[in-house]
Amino acid sequence: MKNVLGEPLEICCKKPLTGYFRDGLCRTDQSDRGTHIVCSVMTEEFLSFSKSKGNDLSTPRPEYNFSGLKEGDCWCLCALRWKEALENNMAPPVRLSSTSSEMLNYVTLEELKRHSGN
Repeated sequence: MKNVLGEPLEICCKKPLTGYFRDGLCRTDQSDRGTHIVCSVMTEEFLSFSKSKGNDLSTPRPEYNFSGLKEGDCWCLCALRWKEALENNMAPPVRLSSTSSEMLNYVTLEELKRHSGN
């Protein structure tokens, strides 16, 4: 697996444990309808934006072993949610080394670099 820089994909986060497969990596397969491939650093603005779009990432959901996200947490976001946030000037910072190369099917490397947190 490669990141958007063409290097080996690095861990996004282990605390909280993220990724579609809950292995810390922003990687996907055919069963991942959300395409969780962009490693992002949460901001209050993005969490509010996501909640306004029907995806509340800040409220704990113990039934899913999910403690809720807060500002500063890293999380593998859905490609289209990040792109939607970008189009609304609400995109959270990304960690390029931990963002799957598949994200380049949705946005350009230049757009990701403008929002790079690493």
